[in-house]
Amino acid sequence: MAKNSLINSSFWEEYSKKVQDRMNNPRFMGEITEEDANQKNAKLIVADFGAESCGDAVRLYWLVDEATDTIIDAKFKSFGCGSAIASSDTMAELCIGKTVDQAVKITNIDVEKAMRDNPETPAVPPQKMHCSVMAYDVIKAAAASYKGVDPDHFEDEIIVCECARVSLGTIKEVIKLNDLKTIEEITQYTKAGGFCKSCVKPGGHEEREYYLADILAQTRDEMEKEKLTKIADAKISGFDSDINFEELNTIGQFKAVEGVIDAEIRPMLMMDGGDMDIVDIRKGDDGKIDIYIRYLGACSGCSSGSTGTLFAIEHVLQENLSSNIRVMPI
Repeated sequence: MAKNSLINSSFWEEYSKKVQDRMNNPRFMGEITEEDANQKNAKLIVADFGAESCGDAVRLYWLVDEATDTIIDAKFKSFGCGSAIASSDTMAELCIGKTVDQAVKITNIDVEKAMRDNPETPAVPPQKMHCSVMAYDVIKAAAASYKGVDPDHFEDEIIVCECARVSLGTIKEVIKLNDLKTIEEITQYTKAGGFCKSCVKPGGHEEREYYLADILAQTRDEMEKEKLTKIADAKISGFDSDINFEELNTIGQFKAVEGVIDAEIRPMLMMDGGDMDIVDIRKGDDGKIDIYIRYLGACSGCSSGSTGTLFAIEHVLQENLSSNIRVMPI
């Protein structure tokens, strides 16, 4: 018996006092009838939404003053768990007094935050965030019914993280702007993946079309290709100063060095019957980037290959790419 009590106590600690109170004492559970609407000279809106991932469902009732589009009353019926009841009760209360356009901007995050006992502690465990998502979706369904449009009318972006309402475009933009390299960094910047975690990678409680792991890999690949494109397009003056040579991968560094050599060095060598190849690029223990080169043609036997010509090549690469470059002939 003591063991069961301990488990129950630990379980309830994951739910805020507000959530527990609304589970047991919902203020807005019930229904609104056409008779109620007629008495208040308002339009009755009834909307349903069900979550396939858990089997929960909610029905939302609105009384809307058509003269002002204001929701003057709201109630709900919930067919689901205690979290669904608490989320729906909070959602109904948040709707009252708002216009339909204002209500449709209420997000699941607004619902969840309204149920917190303090701003820093989530109101429900991560796996129950879908209940507040369901509250958001039924608001959208009610607004669509009132306006005579499809619910998708209110979505102009692909939503990757339903819990935090974070779009695909936002995630990709944040990765690029902040050079993010891990899913943990994406969550830190956007909150995506911080709740039920179904959007992080396949295998969560709900199948998703887009996953953060794939988006991160694809976006990082796009970023690398964009860098290489800039390198390929760089002209004699250089290399694009926005590109950090030292952060490029080996292929990118090879292409960058080749670009500068083709523009500024190779033409001079070929005038004297010579040429050169890049053999390898390595980072030394002292932080220097060692570029190993091999002279070809007339340059292979020239005494200045280890003095004047070498210094000239090194200077050009340092000026255009990185001051940490060191050229090593072999």
